[in-house]
Amino acid sequence: MMKRNRFIAFFLAFLAIAPAVARDVLPVTGSWINLFYQDERNKYSNPMDMDNTDPVMWRAKVREMKALGIEYIVFMATANDGKADYPSKLMPLAYDSSRESPVSAIIDEAAREGMKVFMSIGWAENQDDNLRNPAILNRQLAIMEELAGLYGSSDAFYGWYLPVEDCLGPVLTDAAVVAVNKLVERAHKLTPGKKTLISPYGFFCCRFDDPNFAKQIMRLKVDIIAYQDEVGCVREEFPMPRLKNAWREMKKIHDRTNIEFWGNCELFSWEKGTNSRQSALVPAAMPRVLSQLAAATEGGVSRIISFMTPGIWSLNADRFPLGQPEVSERAAQEYLAWRNGDRTLKLLEKSLTGTLGSNTAAIASVAVKNGDATFLTDGITGDENPENAAWKRFEAGYNEITVNLGKADTGSIFMRLLNCAKRGIGVPYKVYIYTVGDDGNYSLAQIKEMAQHPNSLHDTWIEPLLIEWSTSVKSIKIGFQSTTPLLIDELYLK
Repeated sequence: MMKRNRFIAFFLAFLAIAPAVARDVLPVTGSWINLFYQDERNKYSNPMDMDNTDPVMWRAKVREMKALGIEYIVFMATANDGKADYPSKLMPLAYDSSRESPVSAIIDEAAREGMKVFMSIGWAENQDDNLRNPAILNRQLAIMEELAGLYGSSDAFYGWYLPVEDCLGPVLTDAAVVAVNKLVERAHKLTPGKKTLISPYGFFCCRFDDPNFAKQIMRLKVDIIAYQDEVGCVREEFPMPRLKNAWREMKKIHDRTNIEFWGNCELFSWEKGTNSRQSALVPAAMPRVLSQLAAATEGGVSRIISFMTPGIWSLNADRFPLGQPEVSERAAQEYLAWRNGDRTLKLLEKSLTGTLGSNTAAIASVAVKNGDATFLTDGITGDENPENAAWKRFEAGYNEITVNLGKADTGSIFMRLLNCAKRGIGVPYKVYIYTVGDDGNYSLAQIKEMAQHPNSLHDTWIEPLLIEWSTSVKSIKIGFQSTTPLLIDELYLK
């Protein structure tokens, strides 16, 4: 028995120090739907001059979401400005009563597609609902009761989205806790067994070191919290490093609760100013999105949902291609390419999670024009901040990196560059690849162009570059032509 106890103690100690096995990065499996918000923010996703209540359009959008791998649909709101997008008796209708309501069309199509819907009880008044106002709270409870009667028996009805988007920091307020719990209590009474979801903001002002912070989270009776990662909102100039820590700290709190821990990864950037009702939401670059998904996954979330796919990503597979022209379709296709195993994006994913190995033993030397470049193979990577010392600067113009393999070989080189337009750091517009074979002579093997993403005004992300060759070579010379300085942190030989 004593030996057995010693073994158990040793095993538990081993588990405590053993490195965690990295998970595959979670995809986006849920998305909000925006029926309202017809202002400048949504000039592409929900244009002001468009009839946004057409049930045919929304059925098509549900199918499009299904094709993107979305399982959960979250209504942002079902009413606004005293009008409803469902057959309400509490208020006038926002749609033509001679046809199906958009809410009914969405939940019916979701049921056909085997999807799950979180029904929203907002907004009692407008998008700035103040739940501290008893009249607003009571109105939301009345909306909930009406929606439960209309849709509670649908196969697609999975639960409720409670639009209590109070700030988490520095500590979640008592008023927010009370409002959430009142709504949850009524939801569970009206629809037993159905889930309740909230999605608060404020990751970047959380006081994780304050014992009251965890206590307030633990007081909540909600079933699921999907925290806004606020990367799209750009709460800080370089949000990713702090975000990664915030996910880990929040996971520690959730491990002490019965609340499901989800992430709400924002898919948008801004056309002009950030967090402004006078600036349009536009698709973020896929590498930025992948960094967000990797951070949430590594932080321990069990599911990732997002604000939002309709109007940000567009497959153009139907008659209603909402979103920024061309860019929204490109964003959707790049996401699906990653889901389908695109090699460049999968290598980027592995580099973000620290699981991308490199055959550095096969590299005899790495050099730049000014000398040795072993810093490119030291295994030290940077984060989404140009001030991180792991990033090595190359000035604008033409630069070369020579990788001497020492012996004839075939394979590929994967490189990471930092794209940070707001600091004047970009990616090359031309990449020239020269190879040296057994004859010792360099020859131009390939010219690659790196896409210049149009929505780079506010964001910073890690840009992947994959160079492949199929013939035996002894050396690879990579030439970069750029109008801006470049930052490169690591080179992987595969």
